[in-house]
Amino acid sequence: MLAIQSSTKSSQKCTPNLLPARLNHNGPVNDTERYWKPERTENEKNHAYFRGRHLHGTSLALPANYTGAVLQITDKDVPTTNSNRMETEDNEEEDDEESQKVEVKLIEQVGEFDEFMIWGHGGSIDASEDTYARAIKEWIGFSEAMHIEPQDKKRGRKD
Repeated sequence: MLAIQSSTKSSQKCTPNLLPARLNHNGPVNDTERYWKPERTENEKNHAYFRGRHLHGTSLALPANYTGAVLQITDKDVPTTNSNRMETEDNEEEDDEESQKVEVKLIEQVGEFDEFMIWGHGGSIDASEDTYARAIKEWIGFSEAMHIEPQDKKRGRKD
């Protein structure tokens, strides 16, 4: 399991980029501007070259009441707790030895964002057709359906 811990230092404002590429590298890049230097043209179009390929970017904003978070898994552990003990039919608790230990790692927030950039080949991306854009919109809709109370419950009705 993972637990998010609020960072004592302020998180950095950033803009995540979704690239149409598969990279077999996981780590820092010494000279970032050599490999990634997005530009905005006079007519407000985003474009960049990545490994010789011309990419066009479309910025998608998160809804006003959402904040994106960039998280980093740490080596720190939350103190170990026992999972809920199961009771037998006679309502007797099982031995502590049989209860399972749950290991929880801490995650720290290192950045936050309110928009992200989707890059693609060819012209600008149509948000209604792009897989990533549709997935984000569907996830936001699902999240709102789970966390917003129906109007009937807000009015105090009981069915």
